[in-house]
Amino acid sequence: MGQRRKIETIAIGDDAKWAAVAARDGAFDGQFFVCVASTGIYCKPSCASRQPKRTNVSFLKSPAEAEAAGFRACKRCKPAVTASTVPHADKVMEACRMIRESETPPRLDDLAKISGLSPHHFHRLFKSIAGVTPKAFAVAERQKRVLANLETSATVTDAIYAAGFNSSSRFYATAAKSLGMTPGDFRQGGAKAVIKFAIGQCSLGAILVAESDIGVCAILLGDDPSLLIEDLQDRFPNAVLNGGDRKFDKKVATVVGFVEAPKHGLNLPLDIRGTVFQHKVWQALQRIPPGKTASYAEIAEMIGKPNAVRAVAGACAANPIAVAIPCHRVVRSDGALSGYRWGIARKKALLEKEKKG
Repeated sequence: MGQRRKIETIAIGDDAKWAAVAARDGAFDGQFFVCVASTGIYCKPSCASRQPKRTNVSFLKSPAEAEAAGFRACKRCKPAVTASTVPHADKVMEACRMIRESETPPRLDDLAKISGLSPHHFHRLFKSIAGVTPKAFAVAERQKRVLANLETSATVTDAIYAAGFNSSSRFYATAAKSLGMTPGDFRQGGAKAVIKFAIGQCSLGAILVAESDIGVCAILLGDDPSLLIEDLQDRFPNAVLNGGDRKFDKKVATVVGFVEAPKHGLNLPLDIRGTVFQHKVWQALQRIPPGKTASYAEIAEMIGKPNAVRAVAGACAANPIAVAIPCHRVVRSDGALSGYRWGIARKKALLEKEKKG
């Protein structure tokens, strides 16, 4: 009575993990972490917060991986304090906290010294667990600070320097990708961002296509159009969502045509919003030729992070632009189909269409 049952990590599939989340089963705490793409937060399976939609959820094995993939810890369940099953993850978590709390990025030698490791060993350990180097993690954290500072600083420049950037040009070089809009517009809460969208039908069911001033920012698939609209609203809560006009309907038709005949390609600009790590994964996905597949491990190798397989899977699950960023081309190492946020049946159908040419 009251004895906590042991769960074998290797026996937990995604369906079992989701069942644990739905049941808020604390026996699974520490075995995996729940990453919610629509909020950017990761939690324990037992978290008492409102249950997210299954399509927005991916699973990672440690807080370090979740934070390296761009998710932040839930303030309610405090998942980072759960004992990790990954060796030395506590050292990486402590380094992540130091980087996050420092005004300027700590030197590699300083991080290694505090961890009790050589710089070379620490760098390799950090990258193997977090999926990115300490320097890349620090850059991503400074970008997050800019976003937070934009709401309170007198000027955009003040926000950039307060975040630890030595020059505004370094931030502006990546601002469009990290914000999806100009820093000035983001400072206004995204109030100036206008996103057109329309819903159509294809052989895979309902399809929602959305476009910002930059390009296509979402291609969502599903059975219920109203749920697709909710998903879009969750992703862009501060934007003005407008129904598309006849000109936009032609773009939707172009996307539908691409779904039905992938060999023709999709010649439309994309507005890809995500973390630095997610961008690397999504760029790698776009290099997989139609009709071909790659494993999560192969994608991890492609981006130079061979030990970040689970983080790669999380980035695939967070992809908001179906088909154009072809996460359906990623399979397990044995070639079997793995999870797909829009359903395994759709993943199988897309691959079959591509193989037929």
